[in-house]
Amino acid sequence: MGTATGKRNPKLHLLLICFLVVLSVSGLHKVAGADEVAVQEQFKVRGFHIDLRIQVLTMDALKSFTRELSEMGINTLLIEWEATYPFDKHATISNRYAYTRREVEGYLSYCAGLGIDVIPLQQCFAHIEYILRHDRYGELREDEQDISQLCPLKKEEARKLFSEIFADIAATHPSEYIHIGGDETWLLGHCENCAAFVEQYGKSRLYVDYMKMMCEIVIGLGKRPVLWADIILENPEAVSLMPEEAIFIDWNYGWAINNFGNIEPLLKQGLEFWGSPAIRSYPDNYFLSCWEKHFNNIRDFIPYARNAGYTGMIMTSWSTSGIFGYEWVGGREVVDMFAIRHVYPLSGFRILVAAYAQALKQAEPVQPESFVTAYAGERFGFNEADAQKFWEALSADPSVVATGKPGYGELAGKTLGSVSRAKKILSSLQPHSNQQEFEHFRLMFDIREHYLRFKVIEAKVQSPGFDRSQVAGVARGLEKLLEEAPGLDRRFLELNRGFLYESELKSENANRNRKMKLLYERLTGKR
Repeated sequence: MGTATGKRNPKLHLLLICFLVVLSVSGLHKVAGADEVAVQEQFKVRGFHIDLRIQVLTMDALKSFTRELSEMGINTLLIEWEATYPFDKHATISNRYAYTRREVEGYLSYCAGLGIDVIPLQQCFAHIEYILRHDRYGELREDEQDISQLCPLKKEEARKLFSEIFADIAATHPSEYIHIGGDETWLLGHCENCAAFVEQYGKSRLYVDYMKMMCEIVIGLGKRPVLWADIILENPEAVSLMPEEAIFIDWNYGWAINNFGNIEPLLKQGLEFWGSPAIRSYPDNYFLSCWEKHFNNIRDFIPYARNAGYTGMIMTSWSTSGIFGYEWVGGREVVDMFAIRHVYPLSGFRILVAAYAQALKQAEPVQPESFVTAYAGERFGFNEADAQKFWEALSADPSVVATGKPGYGELAGKTLGSVSRAKKILSSLQPHSNQQEFEHFRLMFDIREHYLRFKVIEAKVQSPGFDRSQVAGVARGLEKLLEEAPGLDRRFLELNRGFLYESELKSENANRNRKMKLLYERLTGKR
């Protein structure tokens, strides 16, 4: 919009942007234009994935989050219950955070009232360490130390187990779909019997024979099987043996389209595909959220999937990588398992959810910077200058600073400078609305700066020149960081109280500070 002189009026421009965002992002509108409806309906499934493997939402938080998704135009949830599901015949699997049967049924009824279909995600091949950790299912393991995957040649045992598990889930979920997982089967062909099968028939046949059996169980329950597409893209030779009812989800978190394998031949065969970007994925962790990467993923992948004829879209939001470490007794008995990677809770990522929802409503790509500045105006009441500062903060250096990476101390120092500037920007901004949402950004950057200061100290300890004369100085630096940690912990508890369970929030805080504390205790000889 311009003035009579032809120059843009910044205030009027911002008001226009805010008005458009209110209409299209916040979900407050109820009537969409014909063009918007047509674009949305290209994806019959407009879904969001909720990962409950760790960071288990309270039922109140789950319902509140679901309502907001509904207001944004989401019509499907993909819920990875894992051990939070109240299994009946297999109650051994359920963990301390498992919902009750009544809670699950009440939640599914709540979703139905919002017009949201809930698809259960029940892994049945890899990523089932939460099942195989138990002695009751130990004989199904492909490997005795990496217990994430079962042996696909133990068909009858697997058929019995998952026939009962799928039937249990189907009894509570009215959805026409069950997602059966099937991704990242890294141990495919690992054991002696599987290796012999692969040598004779090929890896694709080993995978397809097993997944076909799982699909047939689901089809027998009157459901359509959905599975991740990475393994079939890597090993497509036997794909024609898969049931025609199967739907494949092409997950792409910012890489080349044919990262797993050439998808074009499978599209030409008529296989049905859904797409899946991410708002939390590697290298995100406690100390890093790659904002610009995820905005770019939304910008690039959703238009591709629309043009390629995908019929559904589900945004993933991983609470962890799905890789676990274990505490063992002897060589076989699992005492406990620990997620290798944690990320900030889903409570802090509304802006990415809104960007995804907007991308589903328009044919043209969502542009990250313009979206974020418009969002900042609508949600936080920022003027154009402050909205631009907010984008500058979010797009701060996202470098992964990992121990063992050459020059990681120098990288930590460089990244620290960028993050400190972002932190100062966020501290200077004063939101006029939705202050709690904005506090998540401040906390995430404060945690990141705190961590990078630790990495600078840690790099010194790990350097070849570190000796006993430097211990006291390093210990003082660590002591200062440890004195600051409780303040960050309190803010984390306050912002996420009621979203996650109190015990899990405390565990998240302890895990986040653990390495720093252990280094301090080691250097100071705390006994």
